[in-house]
Amino acid sequence: MSKQSGHEDHGSSDNDNARARHYDAIIIGAGQAGPALAGRLSDAGMKVAMIERKQFGGTCVNTGCMPTKTLVASAYAAHLARRAADYGVALQGPVGVDIARVKARADTVASNARHGVESWLRGMANCTVYAGHARFTGPHEVAVDGQRLTADRIFINSGGRAVIPDLPGIGGVPVLTNVGMRDLDVLPRHLAIIGGSYIGLEFAQMYRRFGSDVTLVEKGQRLIAREDEDISDAIRAIIENEGIQLRLNADDIRFAEDAGQITVHTHAGQPPVLASHVLVATGRRPNTDDLGLEAAGIATDAHGYIQVDDSLATNVPGVWALGDCNGRGAFTHTAYNDFEIVAANLLDGQARRVSDRIPVYALYIDPPLGRVGMTEAAVRRSGKPALVGTRPMARVGRAVEKGETQGFMKVVVDAESRQLLGAAILGTGGDEAVHGLIDTMSAGAPYTTLRDTVHIHPTVSELIPTVLGDLKPLV
Repeated sequence: MSKQSGHEDHGSSDNDNARARHYDAIIIGAGQAGPALAGRLSDAGMKVAMIERKQFGGTCVNTGCMPTKTLVASAYAAHLARRAADYGVALQGPVGVDIARVKARADTVASNARHGVESWLRGMANCTVYAGHARFTGPHEVAVDGQRLTADRIFINSGGRAVIPDLPGIGGVPVLTNVGMRDLDVLPRHLAIIGGSYIGLEFAQMYRRFGSDVTLVEKGQRLIAREDEDISDAIRAIIENEGIQLRLNADDIRFAEDAGQITVHTHAGQPPVLASHVLVATGRRPNTDDLGLEAAGIATDAHGYIQVDDSLATNVPGVWALGDCNGRGAFTHTAYNDFEIVAANLLDGQARRVSDRIPVYALYIDPPLGRVGMTEAAVRRSGKPALVGTRPMARVGRAVEKGETQGFMKVVVDAESRQLLGAAILGTGGDEAVHGLIDTMSAGAPYTTLRDTVHIHPTVSELIPTVLGDLKPLV
């Protein structure tokens, strides 16, 4: 039976199941975009049905941002404790990590957030919550555990999940995704990670700091390949300095298990990695294959992403797709912005577009990477006349004072229009400091506006105007 909430009596008689219940809007999925949209529509007086089959809050709350960044914080505390002597602090004995307590802390953070989202939805005056699996039975009809719901507007916010690649032997060994890593309450003796991008890097550093041996396997020639080479090289140095082993250009990835140990082959002729646990972090796919989209005539691309236009509308009138399932962004903040675009257009008479969005994201290793706009490589490919400014974090006073001087900052500017094109801040506080650049770009202001602004001392952000005051031609 599905669990529902609202002000109506939802019995489960055969007559009720045969008769469709009509709503002004149906929202499929209680991830980042869904609950906020339910709130706006409910406040506007619309009768809303919210359908969630598993965990309220979606990936971010349950297996993504909130619990993993909680783990990152615990790993940072352990790392800082081991460096206590650098700050003149004396500790008695070696630093230990209680992984069960670390997990319990992350569980509490996720659980509190999940229950908060569910309570919010169930308390909305015009919102009825259905706990079950939604499948389309027509363009504007959805079935949930045998109950038929119809609406003039349907919003799909079904999210995504990790991909298990088709590699030799992988089906015969136990492998973990980011979801399985959340369930670990033991410390891996040796964690092998397949995939050298954002998720893989974050887990590699945190488990090395917890005390595991870690080997990171990447089939490409460098880590985090979408970033500029100087960023990639700096990140490689950071993780290698912490004792993480790298296997790049891995051209023979295959698996076997013997006596509870997983053998990970990476290169022909090289000794394999002997791992106790394996994390696969090679990409994600949308949760669209079991929604019955074909019954509604909703178009998807070759990868299963729901095709949407610049307003997030699908090819079926009155149906929108938001968040990870639409392929227009793979972050919590892009999913939430999808909600803002749809709500503004439907309720506020605006004409907001996805194409107006500036790409922004972060990598949460320590130190973090904050990114906005184009990479230097992309600017070069565009042929735009450009200026570039850089500064090592070793020449940022706040970083020196904190004893955290790894990384650098880089800003690229259009030489003709004086508009900021992109920036990367790899360093302590980089995920926060980058927002001054984001805001300036969003406002459409020239880089000189930020260059001439007074910043607080001592901060990381105060050196951005200095970088902008020392730009050189990008050659």
